[in-house]
Amino acid sequence: MIKEDRSASSTNLDLARVLVVDDDPTSRLTLQTVLEAGGYHVDSAATAAEAVGKLDDQQYELVLSDLQMESPQAGLKVLAHARMMDYRPATALVTTYQDALVETSSRSVLIEPEDVAGLLTEVATLLARRVSRQVHRELRHAGN
Repeated sequence: MIKEDRSASSTNLDLARVLVVDDDPTSRLTLQTVLEAGGYHVDSAATAAEAVGKLDDQQYELVLSDLQMESPQAGLKVLAHARMMDYRPATALVTTYQDALVETSSRSVLIEPEDVAGLLTEVATLLARRVSRQVHRELRHAGN
């Protein structure tokens, strides 16, 4: 009798692993719920330190972080750490503030979670850009 490995087949259905970082439990849970409903596997962290630990322990395709948590720049520190990881996740800042004007690097994107369809579209776009960069890197390495 051959037994089917359901865990392997269900893993293939996950779109991507996403880390959501926000100190506000309501925002964190809402964003996590929306992303999970969109098919993403989501982990969450309430502090920059917790997020850094998760980034070191697990590989993520995308990191979404609130800007201001335990310090005004905590979110940028999380994204900076994520960009140093060998697996190079896509990164973006998530804000619930309409007037959030933040000086960020050109690699950061501000996402407003009120627009669920727009949020899911932006997440898919960020992940597609990440995959495109990976393919280009692999092709360059293969050509050497």
